[in-house]
Amino acid sequence: METINRSDGRSWDQLRPIGFQRGFTDFPSGSVLAKFGNTQLICTVTIERGVPRFLQDSGQGWLTAEYRFLPGATKPRQPRELMKLSGRTQEIQRLIGRSLRAAVDLEAIANFTINIDVDVLQADAGTRTGGITGSFVALQCAVDKLIAEGVLTKSPIKSSIAAVSVGIVNGQPLLDLNYVEDSTASVDLNVVMNQDLQLIEIQGTAEANSYSRKELDRMLDLAETGIKQLLQAQIAI
Repeated sequence: METINRSDGRSWDQLRPIGFQRGFTDFPSGSVLAKFGNTQLICTVTIERGVPRFLQDSGQGWLTAEYRFLPGATKPRQPRELMKLSGRTQEIQRLIGRSLRAAVDLEAIANFTINIDVDVLQADAGTRTGGITGSFVALQCAVDKLIAEGVLTKSPIKSSIAAVSVGIVNGQPLLDLNYVEDSTASVDLNVVMNQDLQLIEIQGTAEANSYSRKELDRMLDLAETGIKQLLQAQIAI
């Protein structure tokens, strides 16, 4: 691979600096300030008794997610979404919920609902993938706390999960796009995997030209490289 001059000086296959600050707030069962370069998110987990009506008497629990941008997360200021959520916000919070449900044995949390909240403090692209990766750390914190308190008798977590973006910019595949790269990418791919590097979800869009199967394979290989590092970072803190 030829040398790529990225806006932040990284190599083409290098993640942005990663940071997880556990216990960022006091009241949720689990909370994490997650940083991926200049993208910063607070991910919190609250576990409550009860399930939605469609799961009553099913012997299963539930996990759901909400995702929001704080007004000052971007420049210019972005108004708060109150009564009506944008299609983008709805799509992202559903992705986060689906991804985290893949990590949890819902029967092991029967009659409990896990609420994931992701709030973007500062956005420099990768907020959906960062929300998934950071929320898993917050989920692990919450489960550890509730087991210690005797609320849960065993962990419902089946597998770690993490997510990363990849894309093609000026004909070259890049890992973990920042905003400058994301806004000019001809292909944008978001990939979610578990600890066995099995795929949970792929979101791939050709923003300009179409892309080949060979290019897709290259991007998936690059995503796998990044997710391995993210999984290691999750347990290293």
